[in-house]
Amino acid sequence: MKRIKKVFALLLILVLAVGFFGCSNEQGDKAPEGEESTAGEQSSAKIGLVVSTLNNPFFVDLRDGAQAKADELGVELVVLDSQDDAAKELANVEDLITQKVDLIMINPTDSDAVGSAVAAANEAGIPVVTLDRSASSGEVVAHIASDNVAGGEMAGEFIIEKLEGAGKVVELEGIPGASAARERGEGFNKAIGESDIEVVAKQTANFDRAEGLSVMENILQAQPEIDAVFAHNDEMALGALEAIKSSGKEIMVVGFDATDDAVAAVKDGSMAATVQQLPKEIGGQGVEAAMKVIAGESLEDYIPVDLALVKE
Repeated sequence: MKRIKKVFALLLILVLAVGFFGCSNEQGDKAPEGEESTAGEQSSAKIGLVVSTLNNPFFVDLRDGAQAKADELGVELVVLDSQDDAAKELANVEDLITQKVDLIMINPTDSDAVGSAVAAANEAGIPVVTLDRSASSGEVVAHIASDNVAGGEMAGEFIIEKLEGAGKVVELEGIPGASAARERGEGFNKAIGESDIEVVAKQTANFDRAEGLSVMENILQAQPEIDAVFAHNDEMALGALEAIKSSGKEIMVVGFDATDDAVAAVKDGSMAATVQQLPKEIGGQGVEAAMKVIAGESLEDYIPVDLALVKE
């Protein structure tokens, strides 16, 4: 009888031990409560941003706005600088295609030349969103920018008001072929077309401060009488302002973009006004639009960003 009890006790211990280890093993196979296995989990979205040049404060702000929004949404943003070179721009897009980004945002160096880069992304099946400057060809899911025509009109109307409807004006143009340059010039000339204001010189300075300085120096030598300057961006306006100061003349200068240097110049009375865009907003809205496209949502072809006039 004692032997039977002993065998029974050993069997009971064995059963309990098997049950315990089986339970422990099952627990070990499960993830802790509230956690899920990472197997098959999708990685975060990866977006490319190709900027025309980071040698311009406006586009630095655009990049910063995009980066801030990407950080907020937990998105990886790869930023590449085209250095105002269409060939470099195409190489940047090809680099992003190789990196298998989910979407490419492009701030074109030139609206016509960027077509090759957009076509390359289209062929790779990667959606494209353009920022600030549009693309003349290729398939783009959305364009995010200020209304440059309206901004040009705003500048023209301000100059008409200040000159009381008559005077001689210089127009410093941006990069030939860039949609922003074409549209700002269109709006400006439309506004002054109904006044007695005469454009005595119209020349490109490629959106560059140093070129704005040298071009304006040459114009000042050729044109003895100038009442105002409208520059398609603040960098050219600030360059022209340096040339005007050196000449000792008093000429009203109006720019476009409202960069920090330009706003400071307006506040101290050096510049008369600048049309305010919101480059950080353009960049941020670009990332928001990109995430909607990646999620399968459809967008409007054109997403506008507000404008305002900063004046003394």
